[in-house]
Amino acid sequence: MNATLLAVVLSLFSAVAYAAAAVAQERLASRNPGAGLLRMLRSGAWWSSVLLNASAALLHVVALKYGPLTVVQPLGALTLVAAVPMGARIAGRRVGATEWRGTAYTLLGLSAILLVASGSAPGNVLSTSEAVTVAAVTAALIGVLARPGTRPGLRHASASGFASGVASALTQTVTVAATDRSESLLSLQVVGVALLVAAFAAAGLLLSQTAYRDGLGAPLAVVTLANPLAAAIIGLSLLGEGLRGGAAGILLALAGAGLASWGVLLLSRVPTPTPAPISVEEDHPVAAVLALEPSLRDVKVPRPSEPGHLTAPR
Repeated sequence: MNATLLAVVLSLFSAVAYAAAAVAQERLASRNPGAGLLRMLRSGAWWSSVLLNASAALLHVVALKYGPLTVVQPLGALTLVAAVPMGARIAGRRVGATEWRGTAYTLLGLSAILLVASGSAPGNVLSTSEAVTVAAVTAALIGVLARPGTRPGLRHASASGFASGVASALTQTVTVAATDRSESLLSLQVVGVALLVAAFAAAGLLLSQTAYRDGLGAPLAVVTLANPLAAAIIGLSLLGEGLRGGAAGILLALAGAGLASWGVLLLSRVPTPTPAPISVEEDHPVAAVLALEPSLRDVKVPRPSEPGHLTAPR
């Protein structure tokens, strides 16, 4: 099988696993908006989402061995394509026409990018100084976007996307260097970059968990767009990856990126499911109160100092 085709197939399976993990994370975050990390560590569902993420990451690592960053990373947009029907099924609704259009635009845009970005298996890797520089710049950017006191949302999603994209670029360096016969598996470069990969991968996971507290659609869209952007910058500027077709290829890639971005934005407009109503038959006094008509719930009860308040005779 062609190396690039194998990378594409592995990326498809990786996207599905990432989508399942994202849906699970969003449900956990929405149900436990104030839950801290220690509470999440005691949750079996949270560890299940971590396992899904780890499986997706493993498939992604193998894909990076056989395909360049400019091919593998844009396919991450398929995570949102897979997450939309998963989330819709869990919410008990059908996928809308807008979401189908978003899926079509995303797939067409990715096809255009793959047409001009297809290349051979990666051979270049980041040097130690380049890896450290990329890590330092990314860490500073994440610190600005997710500084303490910042409200969870799109900033954290952007930081998560940048962290994941850089982790993928560094992962490719580790994978290629470790499987190269001229490079020892325990060399200083491989071990050092592997530690950076672990740090950025963990940061991306935790930042995405924070970003999903207010919903899945918009944060996942931002993560999906920021991830390949960071990886593409590294691949084109430091790893010598390019686009086929000259100026026409560049224009086609830009058009595909714009079309895929528009599709991702459409897919992010997923309606938030309304909570299930509480039944008045539940054996709890609060249930009956919450089930009353809004006009009855808004009745004002006079205070003891106000006219109309009834007091018991002494």
